This record gives sequence, structure tokens and C-alpha cells, in this order.
Amino acid sequence: MVDSIPMPEISPNFTIEDIHKIREWNYERYKSMTPEEICEDTRKGAERFLAELNAPRDPAIKAEVERLLHSVRKPAKVSA
Repeated sequence: MVDSIPMPEISPNFTIEDIHKIREWNYERYKSMTPEEICEDTRKGAERFLAELNAPRDPAIKAEVERLLHSVRKPAKVSA
């Protein structure tokens, strides 16, 4: 079924061709699925992604990411 279709090889530079490969891969995976099955598959992928995001990180890396995020945040506009 869905797991039997291997994910395409993605280049280290993530090119437009990689995006096309992923779209074709998803089409092949989803063409025989119901909308409910597609939603469930997407939820499973999101759970794995969120688990990775919430995994413990090196404190030095976390501090650097926070510093970089703070430097690019723009103040909210104040309406008069």
C-alpha cells in the first residue's frame, strides 16, 4: 500500500526537480486512497515531524537559534 512506494532520492541542494519527484511520489501514494486515509497519513507524518521538533537540543544551538530568531523578528505595527 502506501508504505510500499519508496520515497524518491532528494538531492542535497533541494532543487525544483526534487519538488517534482515528491509531488509524483505523493500522487502515486494517494491516488487509490480516500480523503480520510490521506488525512490520516498526513497526521502520522505531522506527529513524527512534531516529535522531531520537540526533541531535546543542545543548549548552545538552541540559544543561537533563539538569538537569530530574535534578530529577524519585526515589531508589530501599532495602529493609531
